[in-house]
Amino acid sequence: MARFTVNSERFDPYHNFKFKIKWDGQYVAGLSKCSALKKTTEVTTWYEANDQSVPHKIPGKTTYDPITLSAGVTHDGTFENWANKVNNFQGEADMSLRSFRKDITLEVCNLQGKTVLVYNVFRCWVSEYTALPELDAAGNAVMIQVLKLENEGWERDASVTEPTES
Repeated sequence: MARFTVNSERFDPYHNFKFKIKWDGQYVAGLSKCSALKKTTEVTTWYEANDQSVPHKIPGKTTYDPITLSAGVTHDGTFENWANKVNNFQGEADMSLRSFRKDITLEVCNLQGKTVLVYNVFRCWVSEYTALPELDAAGNAVMIQVLKLENEGWERDASVTEPTES
């Protein structure tokens, strides 16, 4: 069976280093990392009264792991502005109940830069924000800020199909 429907001669899967993330209709600049999209469904075990030798297993509740985004520290306030909608130094009274949740879009691109997969992630909000990493006068690292997004699920956009490669 072919792994790709349009480019049936293609063998190798997509790479993980070409991606874009969008929220509020804008792409987020300078992203360097996005954690995996992962969901877990609990296993509920039950026994029948007349056959207790083998447990039956049925799906239980499903949870979606938080998504972590990393970007180099610049003067772009995108991460900080969203994090401040959930909580800031002024306390809960300043929280934005209207706009602290956002739907985000994750786009995966092929080596030619064409979008090949799109996932929509729903009702995200910032549960952790790292504004600055540890600072080290003896170091030589890039400063990275991190945003941890709780979410209520995601789905693949089936309207995005495999592009023709040349």
